[in-house]
Amino acid sequence: MIAAEGAALLNASTGKLLFSKNGDTKFYPASITKLMTALLVAENCNLDDTVTFSSTATTNLEAGAVSLNLVEGDKLTVRQCLYALLLKSANEVGNALAEHVAGSNAKFADMMNARAAALGCTNTHFTNPHGLNDNDHYTTPNDMALIAKAAFENGTVRTVASTLSYDLPATKKNVARTISIGHKMLYPNDSRYYAGIMGGKTGYTSKAGNTLVTAVERDGVRLIAVVMKSKSTHYTDTKALLDYGFELAKQQGTEGADDSGPGTGNPTAGWNQDSTGWFYIKEDGSRASNQWLKIAGEDYWFDPNAYMAVGWRKFNNGAWYYFHSSGAMAKNCWVKTNEQYFYLGSDGVMLTDTVTPDGYRVDENGIWR
Repeated sequence: MIAAEGAALLNASTGKLLFSKNGDTKFYPASITKLMTALLVAENCNLDDTVTFSSTATTNLEAGAVSLNLVEGDKLTVRQCLYALLLKSANEVGNALAEHVAGSNAKFADMMNARAAALGCTNTHFTNPHGLNDNDHYTTPNDMALIAKAAFENGTVRTVASTLSYDLPATKKNVARTISIGHKMLYPNDSRYYAGIMGGKTGYTSKAGNTLVTAVERDGVRLIAVVMKSKSTHYTDTKALLDYGFELAKQQGTEGADDSGPGTGNPTAGWNQDSTGWFYIKEDGSRASNQWLKIAGEDYWFDPNAYMAVGWRKFNNGAWYYFHSSGAMAKNCWVKTNEQYFYLGSDGVMLTDTVTPDGYRVDENGIWR
């Protein structure tokens, strides 16, 4: 039983959402926000660049916010800032990185929201780079899983978020010091340690409660667990989610595998597989059939027999679509079939008799000539 108000479990290897509790409900994320901040910084900065802390960065914080007690004029590299952001969860570092990348928190928040939308997030709005209390700063468990998936696909974020401790240099008011990560499941000598953990991020504010994001990989299966609005059950909830996900991975390909969710014997929304193929149980307990569903940011088609579509499919409107082996609809990409190339547009429809966005002509049958 998941005690937190919100939770999601995403198989990052396949893109399939395995479990969701209030997955599309908006919650305050607190410091798990910093995974998005770190991702944008890693994508837009040289790690050896110097970040100079402004007065705004060091003072634009609420009372009691975690910080490194940095002051105006302090300097750290981008790399050092990322460790301070994800290990110490230092909030003035989030401000400084936002200013370094975009010039201001507001402009950086615009980047965060654009990146979230590009990842398929539909109920997310960021107003700052750190996650401190703001009524207009929110996300959902399902959206946060997509953000975390992208973050842990980035090598820099993955390295930082898996590091137990890091040495920071002296600054104006501080001697050199060592900071340690707050996520307890990373420490081998802690009872909460979880084998295969890649990294994660903790969060807490009075409004958000405990929040936790965890990435774990075992035997080629990468899972992302998100827990939101928890009252100190974030680690036990995360363990239950991960245990369930890896047990489900073992059962894949076994007819009748239980996909009811962690800690419950009742059917719930989620993926399952039998000898015919993959299908999806909706929240009302019925199987998705003859319909489109957006799951974890990807579009899936379920045929009249209630199975996930794979490969080429022609619809009643005459348009051709292609579905990857994961079931996700192909968009904005080339697909090679029988030594011929076809282009799928932004809406998933195969282009015909036109020029593709990257400048190649396809004929009336969609074939690149």
